[in-house]
Amino acid sequence: MAKIIIDPVTRIEGHLKIELVTENGEVKEAKSTGTLFRGIEIILKGRDPRDAQRYVQRICGVCPTSHSTAATLNLDSAFGISDKIPDNGRLLRNIILGAAHIADHILHFYHLCALDYVDVTKVANYQGGNSALNSIKDFIGRGELGPFVPRYEGDYRLPDEIDQQAVAHYVEALNMRRKGQEMLSIFGGKMPHNCAIMPGGVTEVPTVDKIAAFLWRLNELRDFIDNVYLPDVLAVAEVYSDYFDIGKGCGNLLSYGSFDLDVSETDLTKRSRLLKQGTVSTDLKLGELDTSKITEAVKHSWYADSSDTRHPTQGETRPEPGKAGAYSWVKSPRYDGKVFEVGPLARVAATYASGNPRVKEMVDSVLSRFNASPAALFSVLGRHAARALYCKLIADTMPEWLLQLKPGEPVCIDYTIPDEANGMGLVDAARGALGHWIEIKDQKIANYQCVVPSTWNFSPRDNNGQPGPVEQALTGIKIKDESNPFEVVRVIRSFDPCLACAIHMVTPKGRSLGKFRVC
Repeated sequence: MAKIIIDPVTRIEGHLKIELVTENGEVKEAKSTGTLFRGIEIILKGRDPRDAQRYVQRICGVCPTSHSTAATLNLDSAFGISDKIPDNGRLLRNIILGAAHIADHILHFYHLCALDYVDVTKVANYQGGNSALNSIKDFIGRGELGPFVPRYEGDYRLPDEIDQQAVAHYVEALNMRRKGQEMLSIFGGKMPHNCAIMPGGVTEVPTVDKIAAFLWRLNELRDFIDNVYLPDVLAVAEVYSDYFDIGKGCGNLLSYGSFDLDVSETDLTKRSRLLKQGTVSTDLKLGELDTSKITEAVKHSWYADSSDTRHPTQGETRPEPGKAGAYSWVKSPRYDGKVFEVGPLARVAATYASGNPRVKEMVDSVLSRFNASPAALFSVLGRHAARALYCKLIADTMPEWLLQLKPGEPVCIDYTIPDEANGMGLVDAARGALGHWIEIKDQKIANYQCVVPSTWNFSPRDNNGQPGPVEQALTGIKIKDESNPFEVVRVIRSFDPCLACAIHMVTPKGRSLGKFRVC
């Protein structure tokens, strides 16, 4: 037996430690550790409920829009106005969230995970007129490889020409992500931490000029997704096809759905959404979503009350650092007592299983290209393919929403804060199922709980000893060189970790623990 510790895992959001036990190069046991304390729920206690959609965005600078959406749906629910949002408000919420997801997925593939497959040093052999590649070639010639190193070495299989093209696209994607952020800011006010999404609708009004400015950028992004992003994902899949059989995980998927098509249904588990809500297993059959089956355990987390499992409405955030048997600041969410993976794969699979013809055509086209069955989706490459297809679906749908906007018509409604109420907000964030729950007493927040995607995916063992999704996905993989475990980080990054969401660097009193400058 041998032990491998990767601490920290780089090219992710937040701080993650992975500990592996291996035998003859095979992972026998994995532990996922979030290494910083989460305290946002404590900060919210006693505050005006309307502060929630502002404060929770500070959980993460990469995916604040998803948090503002979940918090606002949560407050709509608590204020009793879920079914009264004007069409303009609903559409603009979709458009703002869609822009955030497009920018986020481009960031993930090119700037966080592509370097697991693309060898930047091959640019040293480049002979051509691409200014970005020639600049990188000059850096390589001078031995200046940051930010592309340090890295795990080996197993770079892409032919030189495709590899060099992918590096050029890495640079181009920086500009494309900027355009996605600009799109979001047109209707969201700014990015990060938009100021438009709020209970009752949005604060921003649609105008012909804003719609045109958004659409101009969206068309550029659609061209990039169709002609660069998707082809690059498929090019990687062609060469690394063995990763359709690596990193399966727990085999259970959970989606909350995203992008409301109608708000007449107040129950978010049944609301009509573009991306469907429900559970999916490897047979790709859609099960109903029942939020009463969601629980969190903390036996192996540094929180008090280790003998209990609780629904988020009864959830507590009571830190207990150093607790015996614990190894993470991440809690252990479970659905019906079982381990579930969340993310783009889950929402694409749920929408596919619902019979959506656009999604079925896209997914079946990719599977047929690789002569693969739907079971291949439960893998490293399956997650990347689902993320790219989802990105295309949203980009292709947003023009329809833009054309449905009606300048001059209302974008929000008035409301009153109840003395006492409970609420729930469910949405699929870029990384998966995101739930917010609130309890209001005396018009103040009495309790607020967030169960975020990376809490699901990077959870430690639960009270029954069941490993979390990533822990299961890592167990059983083969490592060619234990001093250079590139296979491990490929599996981890396929989940697009956001430990900044799952845990937060504050003390229970809200004091900063420290400030870090990372070069």
